Amino acid sequence: MKKTVIGAIALLGALTVTSASAKETISAVGSSSVTPLMEVFSETYMKKNPNVFIEVQGPGSSAGVKAAKNGSADLGMSSRDLKSSEKEPTLVEEVVARDGIAVVVNPKNTLKGLTAEQVTAIYKGEVTNWKQVGGEDKPIVAITRDTASGTRGAFEDIMSLKKKVSGKEVSAISQRAQVANGNGALKTMVASNPYAIGYISLGTVDESVHALAINGTDASVANVKNGSYKVARPFLVLYKQGKPSAETQKFLDWMLTPEAQTLVEKEGYISVH
Repeated sequence: MKKTVIGAIALLGALTVTSASAKETISAVGSSSVTPLMEVFSETYMKKNPNVFIEVQGPGSSAGVKAAKNGSADLGMSSRDLKSSEKEPTLVEEVVARDGIAVVVNPKNTLKGLTAEQVTAIYKGEVTNWKQVGGEDKPIVAITRDTASGTRGAFEDIMSLKKKVSGKEVSAISQRAQVANGNGALKTMVASNPYAIGYISLGTVDESVHALAINGTDASVANVKNGSYKVARPFLVLYKQGKPSAETQKFLDWMLTPEAQTLVEKEGYISVH
């Protein structure tokens, strides 16, 4: 009797191991802006394909580019265009969605909008008081993202926040700006400070912050689509040519289907169709 029970347990153990290892794992690493959308993609896809497990991590766009290049992840995620130094002939860039970057303030701030020049001057540290741009006589608390952030990279490119130092292009954002790690952290900092200003993915804007109009144009999906809101960037998925497994390729193909692109719009981002 004892032997039979032990045999049954061993068999059960073997079956468990087999069924667990039968799942193929796909790893996606990179932008914290792309992460929420990638998580929605993954959850939906795994429900339809129970043989696949997708793990998503968001340490930043630069990390996503590296992971795709060195093969430490199946897919890299970037929320900015790749720098020329990052591009490689074998690195494939797939645009899976587009996104606006919203310049946000605390809901208590009565300001409705700023010009792109004013935003640039605030981040360079040239404008330091809200009264200089039509607001209250209070110091501006500028909040930026860490240097590995794709949102920051795209924001610096669009807002002319780059400068040359000894022939090298570096950030022109003031050293006095506070640094937030991730969209969520930045949003929380702005939501808890009436005099703060920051920038986040348009798809993550909620009632805790107020998105400013830039050059008289509201930050909206419609305005990114029609090209009138200029603070916008692509959401890229990166992978090495010929590298993706059959399952990874199926997931990549699925992200561009009408079903997946409907999810993009539902989440507040901009479809590639």
